[in-house]
Amino acid sequence: MDSLLLGSFTTPSILTKGGNNWRRCNLRNVDFSGSYGAYRVSKFSGWNVKETHCCSGFQPCSLKHCTKSTETSVFHYRKNNRFLLNAAAEQPLESEPKNVLNSAKDALDAFYRFSRPHTVIGTALSIVSVSLLAVEKLSDFSPLFFAGMLEAVVAALLMNIYIVGLNQLYDIDIDKVNKPYLPLASGEYSVQTGVMIVASFAILSFGLGWIVGSWPLFWALFISFILGTAYSIDVPLLRWKRFALVAAMCILAVRAVIVQLAFFLHMQTHVFKRPASFSRPLIFATAFMSFFSVVIALFKDIPDIDGDRIFGIRSFTVRLGQKRVFWICIALLEIAYTVALLVGASSGFLWSKVVTVLGHTILASILWTNAKSVDLSSKAAITSFYMFIWKLFYAEYLLIPLVR
Repeated sequence: MDSLLLGSFTTPSILTKGGNNWRRCNLRNVDFSGSYGAYRVSKFSGWNVKETHCCSGFQPCSLKHCTKSTETSVFHYRKNNRFLLNAAAEQPLESEPKNVLNSAKDALDAFYRFSRPHTVIGTALSIVSVSLLAVEKLSDFSPLFFAGMLEAVVAALLMNIYIVGLNQLYDIDIDKVNKPYLPLASGEYSVQTGVMIVASFAILSFGLGWIVGSWPLFWALFISFILGTAYSIDVPLLRWKRFALVAAMCILAVRAVIVQLAFFLHMQTHVFKRPASFSRPLIFATAFMSFFSVVIALFKDIPDIDGDRIFGIRSFTVRLGQKRVFWICIALLEIAYTVALLVGASSGFLWSKVVTVLGHTILASILWTNAKSVDLSSKAAITSFYMFIWKLFYAEYLLIPLVR
């Protein structure tokens, strides 16, 4: 950014204090009966200092240079009694919009990390998938359907960010060990900023749920709020994440039960105005995601064993060890895929039978192949595999609407 630096001096003696190499300079043979304008051509601290002439008619005077200085200085006499220094930065003026753009990008990146995007994607996909289970005929794909689904997705995402944000607020010290890249742990966000974000998103979520007027949606948000708060907040009888079994049950209740049943009922009863019913695909989705939710609850603690052990979080990984919990998770998922194969094979629709059997066979094979190559001594490898499990989670929600 080009900048203009203006300096005003009433006496020339101040020049001897202006730069690191001018402090020992003595001005000689100079008539100080008037004032003097000066320029220096130098390069220091990222600035180019350039000459400026502000008057007509001037007389050169002599200056004895410092013996250790690499700079050149010349003085000119002029009529006024002020010194003007014109300094230009090396960067052009056009970089200022770029700096604003970079700041905006940094802010978005920090919020992206704060929101825990893998959970955001999982929440959005699960609600879309479950909403499709309520579709019985092509005419159900109406503006009313898409509006109802969008209301549910937005309200749930707002609550999702409240829950993950609250957890980060109470896990700052733990995350400095386990996840130092998160904004609160890294210091990018202050605690006040974190509180403001989570409070705002909780209010917006409940506000939207109330405006929509769907009781299944509102109760889904309320129960998620209660369980998410009890999971994280550090007060007596709460902070349930300290207890491995209770923590797993919280995640299972939200991811497996509330998401499937409440959001299905939102579409079925509020949007389509049909009586509540529990179809075969819905029961399958709830059962399958119960397995998956337990796996996510167990696996998320495997790469976090160091911080959890230091701060007294008695997760299954801390108690049983990383390797044992890892293979328990793999076994649970393979069991779930086997059940899905049987459900798919029993379908009365050939297209559903082919898609579900083939799809789950492929996913089970990919899981086993990748699991055998994981280096359990590497935190980076375990974290990467945890993200891979979330991708399997996403893939399952693409298959669930095809189960018939």
